[in-house]
Amino acid sequence: MIPFLIYVAIFLLSFAVVRGGLRRYFTRRDFTSLKTVTFGDESAVRPDRAASVISVLTIFLLWGAFTGSKWVPVHAPGPFLGDTSFTYTAEAADGSRDDAVVHARVFRLGETVEAPVVAPGAGFAKDDVVTVAAWRSALIRADANDTLTRKDGARVVAIDGQPIAPGGAVITDAGRVAMTPKGTLNYAPPKGMQMEPIWLPPPEAVVSRVGEIAREGYQNFTLWQHLGWSLYRVVAGFLLGALVGIPLGYAMGLSDWFRGWFDPIVEFMRPVPPLALIPLVIIWAGIGESGKIILLFLAALWIMTIAARAGVSGVRISKVHAAYSLGASKWQVLRYVIVPNSLPEIFTGARVAMGVCWGTVVAAELVAAEKGAGMMIMVASRFQLTDIVIMGIILIGIIGYGIDILMRMGEKWLVPWKGKG
Repeated sequence: MIPFLIYVAIFLLSFAVVRGGLRRYFTRRDFTSLKTVTFGDESAVRPDRAASVISVLTIFLLWGAFTGSKWVPVHAPGPFLGDTSFTYTAEAADGSRDDAVVHARVFRLGETVEAPVVAPGAGFAKDDVVTVAAWRSALIRADANDTLTRKDGARVVAIDGQPIAPGGAVITDAGRVAMTPKGTLNYAPPKGMQMEPIWLPPPEAVVSRVGEIAREGYQNFTLWQHLGWSLYRVVAGFLLGALVGIPLGYAMGLSDWFRGWFDPIVEFMRPVPPLALIPLVIIWAGIGESGKIILLFLAALWIMTIAARAGVSGVRISKVHAAYSLGASKWQVLRYVIVPNSLPEIFTGARVAMGVCWGTVVAAELVAAEKGAGMMIMVASRFQLTDIVIMGIILIGIIGYGIDILMRMGEKWLVPWKGKG
């Protein structure tokens, strides 16, 4: 919750500084700047590069700050490390009480430390020592070295003066102390606000893992082979889906017979998630490459079909009438009017389909694959190698984003009239 609130605060502050202060010193001179009305005009909305840079830096800084990264200058409060202590009060069967101190040494996970040496003290309750790793907890049988134990009717009744009973817990300056139903103490030192590396490693750990796997490989294949096979499957499935889906969408948009014949099929399959088809595809095509490509083909097919159909439906009828009035044939109307005006919708559908294909290929590789980004993530998760999991997710996102940028460039080159007509 706190990282989210910080993110919102940075967003609002950046918006106020960039839009309210710095923008007045920069004048845009392009096609959009010449428009008198831009609100509601989708073509006038362009990504603010300053906002993009600040957004990425904000996510990186929050990631580093809440994981204790050495790459960022500020950090959220981390887990307690060092020596601390708390006092427990033991009560004997006759009602007499005695205090003893538990000396705790909290160390960083993976380090080796020696337990502190303390004198047991006087009285029937003796001082104890415990070592515990940060973010972990330790069981303390407080009466293990006491003169009077639970067998003698003695029991712990308070921690640092706060009453405690079996099943209860108290918060002290040294951390949280809970009592099990059998009377054993469970001590957990303060965890702070940073994430434990097993849940979210710092950025440098992920980058280091990228270099390691790039050099040595993972699960008998190099990093580039894993990513290359995933990319090959996505591109192959997407292209097949586009080759079939776009003509089918055009046919549905131009012919009432094709629309009536295929509309129930398309509308039935459109809401079915591709992941639901994995068992069926495995039964039909096995766990080899053909099965994965068929699954990706089905993931892209319906999206591209609907995009092409929507593109045809969105063509202004006035342009069609103008072409016919000039003597154009049906083929010329299709080539010079319908196809050019439907390309923006098709490119939008292609970008959506590519994203769906990436999500589908990772899931398909989770089920059955010897190589691929999804397989790498799956195997790493079994061994709680979170840095490899995050590395795979980031690389998939970078590749997907790169493909999306290429599609945007292709759209800008092939459809320069988008939003200007």
